[in-house]
Amino acid sequence: MIGIGLNIAFVIAEFSIGIYYNSLGLISDAGHNLSDVASLILAMLAFRLAQIAPNGRYTYGYKKSTVLVSLLNAIILLIAVGVILGESLGKLFNPQPVEGVAIAWTAGVGVFINGITAWLFMKDKDKDLNVKGAYMHMAADALVSVGVVFSGILISYTGWSIIDPLIGIVIAGIIIYSTWSLLHDSIRLSLDGVPVGTDGEKIREQIMEVADVVECHHLHIWAISTTETALTAHIVIENFSVLEVVKKEVKTILLNSGIRHVTLEFEDVENSCSEHKC
Repeated sequence: MIGIGLNIAFVIAEFSIGIYYNSLGLISDAGHNLSDVASLILAMLAFRLAQIAPNGRYTYGYKKSTVLVSLLNAIILLIAVGVILGESLGKLFNPQPVEGVAIAWTAGVGVFINGITAWLFMKDKDKDLNVKGAYMHMAADALVSVGVVFSGILISYTGWSIIDPLIGIVIAGIIIYSTWSLLHDSIRLSLDGVPVGTDGEKIREQIMEVADVVECHHLHIWAISTTETALTAHIVIENFSVLEVVKKEVKTILLNSGIRHVTLEFEDVENSCSEHKC
């Protein structure tokens, strides 16, 4: 809510200054910042949806919305990069006079606003992909604003308007590089892939090391949300008399790996199914 409020105020201020100085650059950047407000609202909506209790139709609730929003935010970032590149290349071939001082001061405020908003999300960005998406938007905008500050100062002293599009192209490249991991992880979770940082083979080996466990197959690991991981597995044991002991030990192993939503099916040696036949 703080991030949304700060950025709405900045969008209004930047748009007003752009109108006053007749600066297309500031007006278009205000539009770009408005898309960041939309991204923050989407992230907040996903958090709210994730808290809705499961029901008969959605047995996991709406927790997957956090994954879908993180993917959407990655796509929005790439679209924003495309807009920046398009504008930069246009100005590169058709340089236009720029009011360097006004742009530098306005962008300086943008660095402050976007920097504070990014800082609000920094602590949890590595724990939650949805938070990372919001953080990436704000960090990217802060980076853009830093570039605009430098270009504004250089233009005011040299009069070289071509500096503006060149810095824009460099910043676009940096944003693409930093956004790749967000896009990759979001697509992976959307396809029910094993979350980054979770080693399925290592988990299988740890389960196999539990006493009385003969085999572990049909092991599936996927993300329910950007913060919750689920696992299902078939476990073959020597003796059903130790089932509860084995189950408790396996769940402890999984809990230590950050997997809380667990469904296990136990089989005895004589009636077990194989990896490819069940």
